[in-house]
Amino acid sequence: MTRALIKVAIRARFVVTSRAMADAQIKKASAFYLDHAANVGELAGRRRVLVPRMLGVDPDMRNWSFFMILEHNAIVNRSMTAVTASLARGETPSGRGAINPKTDVLPSADPGPEQIEAFRQSVADHLTTVAALESLRGSRTHKHPLFGDFDAHRWHCMLGFHLGVHRKQTALVLREALRP
Repeated sequence: MTRALIKVAIRARFVVTSRAMADAQIKKASAFYLDHAANVGELAGRRRVLVPRMLGVDPDMRNWSFFMILEHNAIVNRSMTAVTASLARGETPSGRGAINPKTDVLPSADPGPEQIEAFRQSVADHLTTVAALESLRGSRTHKHPLFGDFDAHRWHCMLGFHLGVHRKQTALVLREALRP
C-alpha cells in the first residue's frame, strides 16, 4: 500500500469513527498493554528485543524493551491529549502538544516498571480530558507528521490507532523477552 493510500484510509476511518468508538478502541488497546504488564517481571520488561521491520515502527524504534514501548506510548499519549484539548478549545497546540515526533517521543535508555503506571495514567488522563470537551469535530487543525491536518476528533482517534501500531511490536518483544 502506498503512503498516499494509507493516508486516505486512515483519514476516512477516523471520519466514520464516533467519539464513543474511539474511546472503546483506546480502552481495548490500553487493556492489551496492561494485561501483559501484569505478567512481565522487571528483568523481562527491560530486555531489548530487535524486531523485524514493520509498518509504523521506525528503524530507531525496532530495538526496544516492553518498558520502552510503554514509555513511548505514554509520551505520545500525553502529547495527543494536549493537542486534542488545545484544538477543541480553539487554541494553537503548545508545550506537550508542540513536539518533534522524531526526537521528543523516544524513551529513556533503560526505563523500568514505573512506566506501567505512567502509561495507565496517560490513558486515564486522555479519556478524562476528552470527556470534558464539548466538541471535537470541526475544531481548529494541527498537522500530524504523516497524515496531514487533523481536527481534535481525528487526534482523539489517533491515540487508539497509535497504540494499535505498537501491539505487534509489543507481542514480538514479549515473546522473546519472556523466553527462558
